[in-house]
Amino acid sequence: MRDHELYARILGIQLPWRVRDVELHLEAGEVQVFITADRAAFRCPSCGKDCPGYDSRARRWRHLDTCQYRTILIADLPRVRCEEHGVVQVAVPWAEPGSRFTALFEALAIDWLQEASLSAVARQLHLSWDEVDGILGRAVARGLARRKLEPPQRIGVDETSFQKRHEYVTVVCDLKREVVVYVADDHKETSLDGFYESLGPEALSELEVVCMDMWRPYIASTRRHVPEADHRIAFDKFHVAKQLGDAVDRVRRGENKILLAAGDETLAGTRYWWLANPEKMDESRWQQFASLRQSALKTARAWAIKEFAMTLWGYVRRGWAEKAWKAWLAWALRCRLAPLRKVAETIRKYLWGILNAIVYRATNALTEGMNSRIQEIKRMACGYRNRERFRNAIYFHLGGLDLYPAGVRGTHTNA
Repeated sequence: MRDHELYARILGIQLPWRVRDVELHLEAGEVQVFITADRAAFRCPSCGKDCPGYDSRARRWRHLDTCQYRTILIADLPRVRCEEHGVVQVAVPWAEPGSRFTALFEALAIDWLQEASLSAVARQLHLSWDEVDGILGRAVARGLARRKLEPPQRIGVDETSFQKRHEYVTVVCDLKREVVVYVADDHKETSLDGFYESLGPEALSELEVVCMDMWRPYIASTRRHVPEADHRIAFDKFHVAKQLGDAVDRVRRGENKILLAAGDETLAGTRYWWLANPEKMDESRWQQFASLRQSALKTARAWAIKEFAMTLWGYVRRGWAEKAWKAWLAWALRCRLAPLRKVAETIRKYLWGILNAIVYRATNALTEGMNSRIQEIKRMACGYRNRERFRNAIYFHLGGLDLYPAGVRGTHTNA
């Protein structure tokens, strides 16, 4: 088999395209494959009509390496004159429009990007940072264009930090499909408005649960767009536990300060004991913690109130759950521990959403897990300065998108 035929078979090139020549440049470490067209009439890439040729322009595409040599495809790419769309460049079978890499090379880069940072992929493939970022951006654009978003039934809404100085993005997850379906700047009311507006009235009516924390802008947006929102909003157990844990820690810090002033180090170095999940404590640690949790310390009383609240999520019926929570609220509100009382006031205000979470068995654990993965993506990239690139990275890794060029499903599968 001649080199012309070999590369034509490898690249899947068919008429009217053909491989005209192959040149090896040893000093440059490069194989150049010249491709030409055998006819003057091509189809318009927009409408598919046969159109007369207009002119041609030389173009180059990076392909998968041939052994140790970088491989470049070179072609005089025709432009045609379409009556409807004017002068347009024809499509080629080996690359996506607007890309200077073949589809197979982009698939290789996408595979690498799923395993390593953008900078690492750029080094390994001998590309610039911007070139790899362009491949990632095109992959996400393809995936979003192809995505047929089925109306979600359960969604989780949360914010995640973009940079320091309290800069955030809003992330919406489909809790059943376990993918990120929407990313927006900031964590304002308008940040979530865009998601609801993209769904439309019919899809909004099919929403069963909107799981979130007690963030007023998200609540306001959901109430404005989702029918019977107060029966669908569920406040996640994780956020309630976090608020109660923070309250216990504030009690501990205040009490520890007073004890240290009196020379008592009982609470010194015990912070993580009070914040740890008892179910994850081993037996020896639980026994060491026993003397503290059974003591007359204010912190021990705060911890007991917090832990009792965590037992109230197992109810099935709303009436029984409401009765139990109201009994807990009465205890927490008269405990004379200011941080606990403040959290109890918040819980009393939003008890309706906590009851929804209990009845619907709704949890935002998946969204919190996504948040952790987003922060890992950010750490791997050493942070992001550009919000669009941050959004693209989230969609790329967590959006469940079809990222590959048409006809390609990764470098280890058949095109």
